[in-house]
Amino acid sequence: MKSALLTCLLISLLAGDAIAQAPKRPVLRVSADPNNMPFTNRKQEGFENKIADVLSRELDCEIEYIWRAQRRGFFREALKEGECDFVLGVPSDSERAFTTVPYYRSSYTFVTRKERNLNLTSFDDPRLAKISIGVQIIGEDRCNTPPAHALALRGIIDNVLGFSVYGDYREESPPARIVSAVAKGEVDAAVVWGPMAGYFAQRQTPPLALHLVGPDTKHPELRYVYDISLGVKRSNKELRDRPNTVLARRAADIDAILDSYDVPRLPLEPAKK
Repeated sequence: MKSALLTCLLISLLAGDAIAQAPKRPVLRVSADPNNMPFTNRKQEGFENKIADVLSRELDCEIEYIWRAQRRGFFREALKEGECDFVLGVPSDSERAFTTVPYYRSSYTFVTRKERNLNLTSFDDPRLAKISIGVQIIGEDRCNTPPAHALALRGIIDNVLGFSVYGDYREESPPARIVSAVAKGEVDAAVVWGPMAGYFAQRQTPPLALHLVGPDTKHPELRYVYDISLGVKRSNKELRDRPNTVLARRAADIDAILDSYDVPRLPLEPAKK
């Protein structure tokens, strides 16, 4: 009996030692907003969290989140000062980071109540001067969103209601406010970045309609369509290149994730050879 106990104890000690000596998986530090659905949140429920999970499995690493509200200074603190390895959901042509190949393309989107059949697609639609419009704003005019500039350049100001892209951080999912305003009839229409529009519109009553913003022939300098990538510190090209093969190989899985969050998308351009 005593011999059996000693044998069990020895096996247990050896197993524990083997576990202790087992190599640890490398860690990738990801800076993300803890309250920014449908992109990320602290519960890791956002579609960017799910894409990070794909990256983690394929690169055989652990994801360690560094939670930071996505306000001014986010990129400087996250990347330039070396707080993290990756930032999720970065415009592919961003000057603030090295970016991977894009994994989706989306557009600003008109959101209206389906029952009204407005079917808005252009900032040149004359009805925009007569209805109330919600638009996402950043603050300083020179830094505002393209739709805010598009309306202002056309003199459409008095009937426009601004919704901060940051929102009231005490609320859950602050960006949802602009979409719920359409459902509640507080505004007749809103112009919202596609992933937010698609995700929150599907969770409103009455049903909402979405239409992507079309090309702006009067102001072609304004962009409404963006390719989205992962971003890394500009001095770390090697780290930027590691996920590219993963994003290409798992493109179908990433598309399935985006579909499950109702993200409206445009086709990505073929990679240059």
